[in-house]
Amino acid sequence: MRPRVGQMLASTVDPTAVIVVRCPDEELEITCGGAAMVEGAGPGSLTGEPDPELMGGSLLGKRYADEDLGVELLCTKPGPGTLALNGVPLPVKSAKPLPASD
Repeated sequence: MRPRVGQMLASTVDPTAVIVVRCPDEELEITCGGAAMVEGAGPGSLTGEPDPELMGGSLLGKRYADEDLGVELLCTKPGPGTLALNGVPLPVKSAKPLPASD
């Protein structure tokens, strides 16, 4: 899949949904629970079986990013599946530290 900024993706194995915040212009495999995510799936579209090894969960409102590839996803619906990019689990993006005030 070639994701684009603003695209809404949904898991096919759990209720997880994300919005693409940043992405390069190249083919990427974005998965949740070991199954490929699809664009804009609605309720009742759970068609796959999750990989038990990739059920670490996703958190509402958290950003998941791979800085090396320039990918950032915002979780809009949490679920038990682990978000991954090209087979590698995505870590939660840490908050930027505020500048020190004197």
